[in-house]
Amino acid sequence: MAETDRPQDPNCDQSEDRRCRGRPQLRPDDETRQIIYEAARHQFAESGYAATSMETVARSAGVSTKTLYRLVPNKAALFEGMVTDRLDRFLSEVNLRAIDCAEIDEALYAALLACASLSLDPEVIALQRMILQETGKADLARTLYQNGMARNAAALADWLRRQQKRGLIACEDTDEAAGFLLGMVAFVPQRAAVFGGLPLPSKQQIEARVRHCVALFLRGCQAGARG
Repeated sequence: MAETDRPQDPNCDQSEDRRCRGRPQLRPDDETRQIIYEAARHQFAESGYAATSMETVARSAGVSTKTLYRLVPNKAALFEGMVTDRLDRFLSEVNLRAIDCAEIDEALYAALLACASLSLDPEVIALQRMILQETGKADLARTLYQNGMARNAAALADWLRRQQKRGLIACEDTDEAAGFLLGMVAFVPQRAAVFGGLPLPSKQQIEARVRHCVALFLRGCQAGARG
């Protein structure tokens, strides 16, 4: 049959005719990895590290185990990739929410609210509880700290340095200031939830806590306010 005589798929227009006749377009590996990491985060949070298998994650993500092992070699790499992926997406949100704000108080509020929302995310809390329950898994705690908490603090410190260069705040040590701020907005409710099993604060409570922290911080280091 000549090419022009080939029956046309009614669901395929001329611009997509060639693709419809050939093999279906494959999903990019990066997109598949994100789907896998999303499935892994739910599985780790719900079932724990030891009880979560690569096969379970593959099934939850809707991919074959062959595909999973091609993209992620083992469960330790899966956990590390999942934590890193979560922080990468968070850092993108921080840039969009905070950096371009004109007023320092609203900009700092937006940045801290994003950090607090991540630190007090129910799945992040569930992962911390999971690590506490896993015997002999110090490597998991190290991964969560290095790829999660430490990067969170570093991103906030970098943001504070940019505000200092703009002349909006005056800090002797932005890394230390970032640690103070994260401690104020998230440390107490986070530890109460992880170690005490208490409920997480509501969205309104988190927002009020962040507003209070912003006011305390800016009174002490807003440019021109010292002395």
